Amino acid sequence: MVVLHPQLPEDLPLLTGGESPFDDFGPSRAPDGPADCDLQTRGALTVTTDDGDLAGEITWHWQDRRWGPNVASSCPMIGIWLRPTHRGRGLGAQAQRQLVELLFRHTTAHRVEAHTDVENIAEQRSLEKAGLLREGVVRGGQWRDGAYRDGVLYAVLRTDLTDDAR
Repeated sequence: MVVLHPQLPEDLPLLTGGESPFDDFGPSRAPDGPADCDLQTRGALTVTTDDGDLAGEITWHWQDRRWGPNVASSCPMIGIWLRPTHRGRGLGAQAQRQLVELLFRHTTAHRVEAHTDVENIAEQRSLEKAGLLREGVVRGGQWRDGAYRDGVLYAVLRTDLTDDAR
């Protein structure tokens, strides 16, 4: 089980990123303190295990791009970074599901998206376990490691979740 909570200054030294080829999407914040946290714009929460061990960070930002002509067509994009010792244990799926439920419970979002590299199979499995559906490949949609790379787009709709999760 994981717990999401606001970042504390003492969390920051443990949120370093850089241990896998996909970690250039890892933690980033102002050097003087934790990330801001606003469900309506962007934010970051610390992911801990139920025994209090810091596992990583989960983030979101509302897309500037919209699928339709108005603000109601925008949606948050989520992302996660886990410390290497906490990967492969299902914690990412739990944390991402909790964040999706939090966003649906406290915002008007109808859709939550996630995007990952086509080679990041572990994150693809995690997103599917969290209830997001693979929608397709975004060709050349991200600049990483000196080249444009393809990614996989995932999403979950408010109507996809059961009533107790909304």
